[in-house]
Amino acid sequence: MIGHVFRRLLAILPLVILLAFMTFLLLQLAPGGPFDAERNFPPEIQKQLEARFALDQPWYSQFWGYLTGLADGTLPSMKRPGLTVGELIGESFPVSLTLGALAMGFAMCLGITSGIIGAIRQNTVWDWTTMGIALIGISVPNFVLGPLLILIFALGLGWVPPARWDGLETMILPAITLGLAYAAYIARLTRAGMLEVIRTDFVRTARAKGLAEHIVVIRHALRGALLPVVTFLGPATARIITGTVVIEKIFQVPGLGYYFVQSALDRDYSMVLGVVCFYASILMVLNLVVDVAYTWLDPRVKLG
Repeated sequence: MIGHVFRRLLAILPLVILLAFMTFLLLQLAPGGPFDAERNFPPEIQKQLEARFALDQPWYSQFWGYLTGLADGTLPSMKRPGLTVGELIGESFPVSLTLGALAMGFAMCLGITSGIIGAIRQNTVWDWTTMGIALIGISVPNFVLGPLLILIFALGLGWVPPARWDGLETMILPAITLGLAYAAYIARLTRAGMLEVIRTDFVRTARAKGLAEHIVVIRHALRGALLPVVTFLGPATARIITGTVVIEKIFQVPGLGYYFVQSALDRDYSMVLGVVCFYASILMVLNLVVDVAYTWLDPRVKLG
């Protein structure tokens, strides 16, 4: 397993470079440039800006400069003078990571619990209620759910602040808004996996031994039922950490999602490339974690 993990980690670097190259080509092919939307600069100032960010160099020189700048942490942002891409990511990503971790923790607790209840109480009011709530969670977009939660719990009941990022109480609504849809998917996957496992022979044997139902469910059935959930958690964790831009705008959260979208709109080549490579690395590492977790949950699965 150690050799497999090491080879997968080594493969991340060329894949990230390839993705960065494709992103760079798309940025080059798109019309316009980073400073086209600015006020009319004198020609000499325009030339100085292009020289400073190597925009007057051939494309291969520009791309090599981006890669070396990302590697040593000196790549400057074109739209935020005095700041490097690494500094911006280091400042904003912990906020997005905190929000994503809280949202995923909420989603797993609510989703797994709801899925187990729905499976062991199949075709009862408990099953219909949990799966009905899950369907609502999937159907309602977060840009609708967020303002609705603010209206009810912040402006109506006054339990939490409506928007800002300062203390645990300000994190509750953003985490719930972001995590509810993922909780719904996890609930449905857990229920489906649990229904399949509880009908297997080893679960029947555990019950025949006279074990309590909660021991049968938690110790014997849940481990196999979580395989579909683990498959979902790899890309879902990457999405929940990187796809927070709407939540960050609604709740005024100073995370990395804002810089990602704004940099794409501003044609900030260096920032776009830095964030894309950063997000791609996270996704690949999380997929590797999922593969390793599979071998722990199901001994029949072997890493090749």
